Amino acid sequence: MEFLDLESMISALVSIGVKLLLLVIVYMIVAPIGRKAISKAMEHVAKRQKLSEGRKKTLENLLLNVFTYVLLFFFIVTFLGIIGIPLAPILAGAGIVGLAVGFGAQGLVSDIVTGFFILIEKQIDVDDYVTAGGHDGIVEELGLRTTQLRGFDGTLHFIPNRYIQAVNNHTRGNMRALVDMGIGYGENIDEAMTILQNVCDQFKDDERVKEGPDVVGVQSLGSSDVVLRVIAQTEKMSQWAVERDLRKAMKEALDEAGIEIPFPHHTIIQKEDN
Repeated sequence: MEFLDLESMISALVSIGVKLLLLVIVYMIVAPIGRKAISKAMEHVAKRQKLSEGRKKTLENLLLNVFTYVLLFFFIVTFLGIIGIPLAPILAGAGIVGLAVGFGAQGLVSDIVTGFFILIEKQIDVDDYVTAGGHDGIVEELGLRTTQLRGFDGTLHFIPNRYIQAVNNHTRGNMRALVDMGIGYGENIDEAMTILQNVCDQFKDDERVKEGPDVVGVQSLGSSDVVLRVIAQTEKMSQWAVERDLRKAMKEALDEAGIEIPFPHHTIIQKEDN
C-alpha cells in the first residue's frame, strides 16, 4: 500500500512538472509572438491613421505593457491551478484585501488616472521634449503609472504621473531660435544690421529653418554694447543648432567688417612709490 502511495505521489509530481514545463514553454512562445503582433498592428494603424512616430511609439509601449500584465496574470492563475491551490478563496479574499490596500494605494490610483488623461488628451508623446514634474528632457516612455524623461546630461527621470501637475511641451509646432548680438556704442547700427541680415539670408534655404531668420532691431542698450536681436522659426529640436550656427556666422561677418563686439576689459592702475 505504501509503495502504491509513493508511486502515485511520484506520478502526480511528474504530471505537475510536465504541466508547468508546458506552461513555461507556452508563455515563452506567446510573449514574443504577441509583442511582435502588437508592433505590426501599430505600424499598420499608424500608416492608416497617419500617426506621428512619437504617437505610434507611445501607443505601442502602452499596449505592450498591458499585454505583459494580462499575460502575467493568466500565467499566475494557471500556475496556481496546476499546483492545486484553489482560486475561489483567493479571489473571494482579494476583494477584502483590495479594499484594505486601496486606502494605502491612493497614490497608485492617482498615477493611473493622471496617466490615462495624459494619454487620452495627447499631452505627451514619446520623443517629445517636455518639462514635467520638475524635470525637463526627452520622453522615452509614457506609461499609466510613470513617465520616463531622459535629461540632456543623460539622467533618466522616473516621474510618478501624480506629480505631473502641468506639462510644458516644447516640440509642438515650430520652435523659436533667438540670438542676441552686441556691438560697440561707437559702431554704425544700420551697417551692423545690414551685415547681420545678409548672414540671415544665407540661412533662409536651410531645411531646419521654417521662417526667417530676420534682424528685428535693437533689443536693449547694455552697459558696454548695443544688443541686436535675430529671430527665426525652426523645426522642433533644431533651434539650438540653428542658434549656434547663426552666432558663429554673425561673429565672423562682424569681424570681417571690422565692427567691434565688446567684451569685458579690466584696467589696472599701478601707483608708483616716491
